Amino acid sequence: MRQADIAQVVADVYREAGSRLAAYGYVLTGSHHGAEELVQAAVVKTLVKRRRLDDHRAIEGYVRATMRTLHIDGIRRDATWRRLIPKVASSDPHEHADDVEDHDEISRALAALPPRVRTAVALRFYDDLTVADIAIAMHLSDGTVKKYLAEGRQRLAPVLGVSDEDPERMPVVERSKP
Repeated sequence: MRQADIAQVVADVYREAGSRLAAYGYVLTGSHHGAEELVQAAVVKTLVKRRRLDDHRAIEGYVRATMRTLHIDGIRRDATWRRLIPKVASSDPHEHADDVEDHDEISRALAALPPRVRTAVALRFYDDLTVADIAIAMHLSDGTVKKYLAEGRQRLAPVLGVSDEDPERMPVVERSKP
């Protein structure tokens, strides 16, 4: 694919799906800056490896999957570095919660969640993955994923105006015909 063609595909992806991808990145990272970085990295990685994609919806799906993978890999990498940092260095990593807009209560609540809990919540409620799929994606046990989801529900329930004991989803009920 020629350089001009790649530039056009990138422009089309940002025009068609840029806001959706940025919103998804924000849910994963908890910051606008982190979301932008994640989208850019995922677009580059996706289009470098899959240059023959022409359908923008397919590209968006690949970019989302790449964003998820990059984010989870980043969490693992950060955890490894925190274990390896010398005792002299500060063990309190800079949180990006200050970057979150003060007026958005749900955004603040998401940003306050620990990274693994926020990732599990995003994969469950934004990507609609099952517990087993989340466990595979995050390389965790089903029980650990359930623990993260329960913690996320408990912390987000007051902000969302639901009880943390309410069912996760409302059952689908077929309406009677008039």
